[in-house]
Amino acid sequence: MASDSAVWLRRLPLIAGAIGGTLLMVNRALTPELLPTQSRSDALGILLSALLILSGLLWQRVQPVPPEMVVLEGEEGFELDDQLPEASRQELAWASKLLLTNTITGSLLIWYDGQVLLRRGILAPPVPVQPGPIVERVLKTGKAVYLVDLKLYPGRIEFNYLPANSQGLICQPLGNRGVLLLAARAPRSYTQQDERWIAGIADKLDQSLSRSAAAIAVEQP
Repeated sequence: MASDSAVWLRRLPLIAGAIGGTLLMVNRALTPELLPTQSRSDALGILLSALLILSGLLWQRVQPVPPEMVVLEGEEGFELDDQLPEASRQELAWASKLLLTNTITGSLLIWYDGQVLLRRGILAPPVPVQPGPIVERVLKTGKAVYLVDLKLYPGRIEFNYLPANSQGLICQPLGNRGVLLLAARAPRSYTQQDERWIAGIADKLDQSLSRSAAAIAVEQP
């Protein structure tokens, strides 16, 4: 409903200009005697109608068409590694819920130290996660990769452990030991603010997981 209202608001100047110009032309055609004052008024009215129409056309051009969302293929679920300390489990659950409810993300996965710690959202059939060239580059450089329209990238085949019709993808490093993968329901949908926010959450998760891994290593004989 909100989207429909926005469309009509953008079309309002165009509609008003067309109606105003039409009424002015009809009024002039039906006027038996044309006075100089009416000629000036008609000219001004036509000019204003033309400006409204031009404004409406320009507004239609500058307003970006929102990308179309899809329903990701798979079953909704929440899988969390039972071996993690309770504090880490709670933090991963908290972070994943924030990302799913506040961004266009429809599915996410955390891979860390060679194993999947979390899958949440729409889940693809479980397959072994093998880091491909994109994930390896992210781990090596420590820089995120954002594939804005996943179907345009041949390298998308390495992400067969995410929903098959994922529209966009962010591969966010967790230090040099893991990645946070976010699959979007629409292409070109993450904003720069989203990317900065995701990077901040990833940094916090990396610190938490590093501490957990260190604690587990100390406890082991």
